[in-house]
Amino acid sequence: MTGVDAEVPRLSITRRPSRVAAFFDHDLVYSFLHSRVTIVAALVTLAIVLAAVLAPWIAPHDPFDLRQLSLLDSHLPPAWAPDGDRRFLLGTDDQGRDVLSAILYGSRISLTVGLLSVALAAAVGIALGLVAGYVRGALDSIIMRAADVQLTFPAILIALLIDGTIRALGDARNEQTAFWVLVLSIGLSSWVQYARTVRGSTLVEKNKDYVLAAQLIGLDRTSILFRHVLPNVMGPVLVIATINLGLAIILEATLSFLGVGLPPTEPSLGTLISIGNKFLFAGEWWIAIFPGVTLAGLVLAVNLLGDWMRDALNPKLR
Repeated sequence: MTGVDAEVPRLSITRRPSRVAAFFDHDLVYSFLHSRVTIVAALVTLAIVLAAVLAPWIAPHDPFDLRQLSLLDSHLPPAWAPDGDRRFLLGTDDQGRDVLSAILYGSRISLTVGLLSVALAAAVGIALGLVAGYVRGALDSIIMRAADVQLTFPAILIALLIDGTIRALGDARNEQTAFWVLVLSIGLSSWVQYARTVRGSTLVEKNKDYVLAAQLIGLDRTSILFRHVLPNVMGPVLVIATINLGLAIILEATLSFLGVGLPPTEPSLGTLISIGNKFLFAGEWWIAIFPGVTLAGLVLAVNLLGDWMRDALNPKLR
């Protein structure tokens, strides 16, 4: 071997990491797997969501089936109590409904109301925020002044106002209408956070090169906003939506507890707590305590996931 050949460096072939290894090396996955609190919160949320989705198959009884209800089975304590019945693990309420089955179906209703309300609030807030941040001018001032006015009132008062107005204008007594009135009330009471956040991000994004290039090639405003600007402002929106999901569930429970939400025949978590509160001082604690613990666990787990997502998506904390 000559001296020239000896000085030639050896080339090392590096293998690309597999998709599984790349997945676990991602910042979000790494942050999630190294946070025990977040893992526990995710497991609790997943357990409640799966139990709610699978309620028709795993619930011991159907709280909507009047043929399975008997007033003779009402106010029974949990199964481990001296007067308990093995058929009803967590006892029964004043209508003879199994509390465990009512919690499973009630979680389903509460999650549905929360998800639909958050989706409505996000859709309204994102659309108004994009328009206000991109168009500016008088339209921006009108949208932001309306947001400032709404921020001066608590969300519960806004929801009560919208709910009362809709009920005064039409018939919201039947169960199906009451459900959508509740979704509309909660959704329209929490759009402001999305609008203000998206407006601020749009003000930053509209002056970047890709937006200017889209304007030069003649794209209309709608395409620029929803195809180019929107994907770049969705990070903070996802964090707000995760945190607001817990708030929406709490707001639904509060409205149902006050008697302006879902009717007693709809066993949402708030309705169950409202029913159980009437018998709490009579010693029948299980009617309110078990739905209350489920509601508290669900909201706490969702809020912990929202806090983790907020920190994980913050580039200053990486």
